[in-house]
Amino acid sequence: MEEKKNTGLPMRLINLREEHNWSKTEVSRRLGLSSMQRYANYEYGSNEPDASMLKKIANLYDVSVDYLVGNTIDKNGHTPSWATNDDKKDLKRFLEENANGMTYGGEGLTDEEQKQVRRVLEGLFWDKQKQKNDRK
Repeated sequence: MEEKKNTGLPMRLINLREEHNWSKTEVSRRLGLSSMQRYANYEYGSNEPDASMLKKIANLYDVSVDYLVGNTIDKNGHTPSWATNDDKKDLKRFLEENANGMTYGGEGLTDEEQKQVRRVLEGLFWDKQKQKNDRK
């Protein structure tokens, strides 16, 4: 199934669950939650998982926590080891400002085309950030 949107924890959780063809109840069971509603609230955005639960969810879906929280568009979280939390926040802001609502020739890009552009922008961001850090 194609990812509907690249940003936001709730959308990422929904997309990952749908990619696995699991119900919210099934995900809750696999995470060891006593209530499906607790997990459903993560998808609804009314509650956020704590760090421990984020790790469990990342392990369940075989993605990085950075991917879940929007610090990278790469599911495996290829964020450079030298990147600080501020760098990750800057990347998130950079992608939101430059990659949302993209068009070409007046036509909107497909989800897959937007993902490709976001990957390029992410690579450019980390290259520039590395150059900036090397100058310090």
